[in-house]
Amino acid sequence: MPFSSFKNIPPLVFYFASIICFVTANVSKDKSLSFYYILLGVGLVLFLIGLLRKLKR
Repeated sequence: MPFSSFKNIPPLVFYFASIICFVTANVSKDKSLSFYYILLGVGLVLFLIGLLRKLKR
């Protein structure tokens, strides 16, 4: 299985990655609006993955 190490990542890592995406999105909002929306989407997905992994445990 190619994503076997993905299962071992704790949910807290996903939360921190989503925070980094949200902060980077807000910093880059004035420079590139499309990059802003991409980072918001990635941050939201990472947050939801962390939330779902937390609920499964």
